[in-house]
Amino acid sequence: MKINKLLVLAVLSAFGLTANAQTKGPQKNDFNVALTLGYNSSVMGTAVDGTLPSHSIAAKSTNWNDKELSVGFEGGWFFLDEWKLVLGGGMNISKQPGSVAVPGSNDMPNLGGDMMYDNWGDVPTYNAIEDENFVQFNVYTGVDRYFKTKVDGLYVYAGARIGYAYGRNISFTDDENNMGKSIGEAFNIRGALTGGVDYYFTDAFFIGAQVDPFAYTYNSNLIKPQAGLRNMQAKSHNFGILAAPTIKIGFKF
Repeated sequence: MKINKLLVLAVLSAFGLTANAQTKGPQKNDFNVALTLGYNSSVMGTAVDGTLPSHSIAAKSTNWNDKELSVGFEGGWFFLDEWKLVLGGGMNISKQPGSVAVPGSNDMPNLGGDMMYDNWGDVPTYNAIEDENFVQFNVYTGVDRYFKTKVDGLYVYAGARIGYAYGRNISFTDDENNMGKSIGEAFNIRGALTGGVDYYFTDAFFIGAQVDPFAYTYNSNLIKPQAGLRNMQAKSHNFGILAAPTIKIGFKF
């Protein structure tokens, strides 16, 4: 009798393990969070010196090959068994307080005729320090369709992404040689088709790789050197094929 009970328990355990193996991976209402290593979509505008007699500007590069690898986070929600809503991004705000200029005593005229005025011992001039602030953020969202494979825990997916990145620098210098506030802004708008593979080592832990078969990015870069002047703008369009490869390490819960 005891042997029969043991056999029954063994069979039930085997069925339980098989069921767990078959359901390993994402299911409806699951969430996942992943650490990503890949293309950096951030952009930053740069304020220029408003006292320059002329200005030039160029569009920011949107070629993913020109970017450095960046670590980021990505979240996902499986609103259906094989459909996932994706959201990622980040934000940074920085402030660099400035200070007014402090004139010294070495600005006196040359009283020695052809002789250079001796500045040794004079109080030095402290030039003004720019007051600057920076705002930078990027956000993207998309939808992925997952497909099971014959390999337990291995899923492939295809989807689409749309993203926006923005960066602004405002600079203000309080002295007689500057023209007040200067602004630099830049932004990217990006759309992409994407595809990848996730492998679930356990029901909760996975690694993945992703690449964009096709991506389009629009960039706008502009400056306003002085208050009252119109913006000076440069634009660019970028088309990428097999762009922005990304590696993911994540958890499902």
